[in-house]
Amino acid sequence: MIGIIFILYLVFLLGVGVWTFKFNKTQEDYLLAGRKLGPWVTAFSERASGESAWLLLALPGAAITIGLSESWAVIGIIFGIIASWFLIAERLREETEKYDALTIPEYLHRKFNDSSNIIRLFSSVIIAFFFLFYVSAQFHASGKVLNSLFDLDPITGISMGAAIIIIYTLMGGFYAVAWTDLLQGILMIGTLVILPIAGYIELSESGMTISDSLAAANSVFKNNNSSFFGGKDGFAALITALGGLSWGLGYLGQPHLVIRYMAIRSSKDVKVARKIAIAWALPGITGAFLVGLVALVYFGPEYFLTVDPEQSMPILAKSLLHPVLAGLFISGAVAAMMSTADSQLLVSTSAVTEDFYHQYLGKDLSQEVLVKLSRVMIVVLGLAAYGIAIFSEIQGKKIFGVVSYAWSGLGSAFGPALVMALWWKKTTRKGIIAGLLVGFLTTIIWANIPALKALVTERLSSFIFAFLAVYIVSLQTQNES
Repeated sequence: MIGIIFILYLVFLLGVGVWTFKFNKTQEDYLLAGRKLGPWVTAFSERASGESAWLLLALPGAAITIGLSESWAVIGIIFGIIASWFLIAERLREETEKYDALTIPEYLHRKFNDSSNIIRLFSSVIIAFFFLFYVSAQFHASGKVLNSLFDLDPITGISMGAAIIIIYTLMGGFYAVAWTDLLQGILMIGTLVILPIAGYIELSESGMTISDSLAAANSVFKNNNSSFFGGKDGFAALITALGGLSWGLGYLGQPHLVIRYMAIRSSKDVKVARKIAIAWALPGITGAFLVGLVALVYFGPEYFLTVDPEQSMPILAKSLLHPVLAGLFISGAVAAMMSTADSQLLVSTSAVTEDFYHQYLGKDLSQEVLVKLSRVMIVVLGLAAYGIAIFSEIQGKKIFGVVSYAWSGLGSAFGPALVMALWWKKTTRKGIIAGLLVGFLTTIIWANIPALKALVTERLSSFIFAFLAVYIVSLQTQNES
């Protein structure tokens, strides 16, 4: 029964792709759904895309192996979502319409009159580079879900998931992405609310407690799982908290999320969409963390020495829920993966076709040819991400780590640049270029030097350095602006 529900869901996704094919006549249609999305679709699309497979697979896995100190990430994520909707959404919608920009690189290019085209070039490279890793993490997640559902080989699962995502994104563009996100967002919030409640009821009847299981996990995972600071104190405890909270910074600059603000029907609809998105985030993010803790208690910490903790959600759903409900909620995990991967493929494609090929290289092409070129690039970039996902599976890499790396790079490069461009009138072209470069390079360097990574997460360090770069360089180049 679970398998039938899952297959029907995938058929539905492909059907949406076919149905929305006819709506994509221009680049604005294909990349922004013609700027015609209502507040409900916008809010659910932003949430479904923002909380990828890492929320339903990686965060519960981290709650199991790391414990209560991962709650700082939950707090950081919730505040990051709220900050993005208040600081970025309304102003970005107004500004991108004012400058007739279809993408973030194009907006920054036009706002700062960058005749050198450096902003557009650097932005395109940064987006394409980090999104390859991000999309690969979603493909990798599909392998884990299909492995737990059908006992398929993970590489076969990755291949199936990648094929479905590429096909329906290829056909439907942003229309398909946004409308499937609405359903996917509903499934995801259902999973994250109902599954912890069902688990809590089951555990209360058995007499097992979360505190006892966390204490037992301390010796199993060699962490202080029962401490909010991982057993650390003083400065080390502060760094632990800041490392988790730093997840929230990335929401200010994720291109696949802020593009939702650009696609909403009117800036006046932002206030309604904001309330919907925040109402989704509060129970949704908290629920994902609780799924991990419930699975830890239900199965015991020793269970996850031989079973991948990042598969805890689908395993728990199959154990606790009716097959129909379990099938829907496991489809919700795949929904999380697909809703992010399709958005990221579209943004990566726009960076290559619109920002680099059409604008940077100055190729004068018809709208029909541009849409066809975008579809070709979706296949090319999708296959590249598929290759990285296969490599990650073979190397045994965790989804959590790959997502953290890409999240840091994108959030640090674009977050400070967007906030300053929207809110600080003294921001200059060279300040934006400095912020993009510093956020990009700091993430790569910091994440690959173990001593630096152990000191503080690259999510925090790269954002701070990029923000300072925009500020300092802008002050120094005021006369050139």
